[in-house]
Amino acid sequence: MSLYGKTILIGVTGSIAAVETVRLIHALKRKRAEVQPVMSQAACKIIHPDSLTYASGRDTIVQITGHVEHVKYCGDEGLADLFLIAPCTANTISKIACGIDDTTVTTFATTALGRKMPIILVPAMHHAMFRHDIIIKNLETLKKSEIITIDPRIEEGKAKIAGIEEIVLWCERLLSGRPLAGKRILITSGRCEEPVDDIRVLTTRSSGKMGRELAYEAFRLGGDVTIIHRDEVIVGRNVHATSALSMKNAICTLMEEQVPDIYISAAAISDFAPDYKPCKIPSGIPAIIHLNPLPKLLDLAVGTVPVTVAFKLGKSAHEEVELLFRKGVSMVLANKPENLGSENGQYTIIDSFGYEQADGSKHEIASMIFDRIIAKHL
Repeated sequence: MSLYGKTILIGVTGSIAAVETVRLIHALKRKRAEVQPVMSQAACKIIHPDSLTYASGRDTIVQITGHVEHVKYCGDEGLADLFLIAPCTANTISKIACGIDDTTVTTFATTALGRKMPIILVPAMHHAMFRHDIIIKNLETLKKSEIITIDPRIEEGKAKIAGIEEIVLWCERLLSGRPLAGKRILITSGRCEEPVDDIRVLTTRSSGKMGRELAYEAFRLGGDVTIIHRDEVIVGRNVHATSALSMKNAICTLMEEQVPDIYISAAAISDFAPDYKPCKIPSGIPAIIHLNPLPKLLDLAVGTVPVTVAFKLGKSAHEEVELLFRKGVSMVLANKPENLGSENGQYTIIDSFGYEQADGSKHEIASMIFDRIIAKHL
């Protein structure tokens, strides 16, 4: 998602993580957002305001003047679309929770809360401070005011600022209009590995990139995302699966918990499982491996989930699409072998409304897929 036309006010407080702010501003500007920095006096002791002025292209606000900058950006007719406080110290968390506005950043926060504009806090501090029961209580208080907190990374005794990609994704989510709000999206992604012996596996060249981009796009659009795969995404719910059987079990468990609104089968699920050979098949001599067909996991969702999306790989994809539609699949992505493991792809989106060519980066293709789901199937 592009943040074109959006103004993000970024509040910087007195954590050493303030040194990451220049990179964060650049990341937001790459998404075409306008970024206006605001710094507390404590933050100015860690990083110079000129650094943020240079990164953003706007004069950094370090004090409230007769121009009433907090009203200009966060008042009822304010210019800002989102207030992002990154990093946010324990001191700032507690002041906002108690309605204290004795710093530039907290004055902006008080005004933003009164307007009920979107606010994101990105805490960064020592872990002992972050797990303080009063800080925890204050974060809960802020949550009741619909303030989003992006959890820090707990490493080396510190609650370190969240990664830049995660912060940007949350900004996109809050500014997307959230057309998928309240929708549950289940995605299977990446390759499966079927054991041949104790050393070898049968697998595919799938990298899981398409599945990850689909998960991120669903998150941007406000959806409640669960992804079943062998990897990790930084937002949503990760469910680990390495084989067709473990993926099947995960799908069944999740479907029993709650049927999703959208199911996307982007995984290169194994069509066959070899007869497992204990230990290691000797090398240097011919070996015969017997392959047993595996059930189609898509059948677990079709007819139960309102919107189902399948990926069909191979030259015969178009001929097999009708069979998938007769099963009840809502949309098919005709895939090509060269798409596997690539950053880019060429797909044909096929549904009952017709055909659409989707070429470009997998991020762009994920956006096109959800645009069509929202426009045609929800």
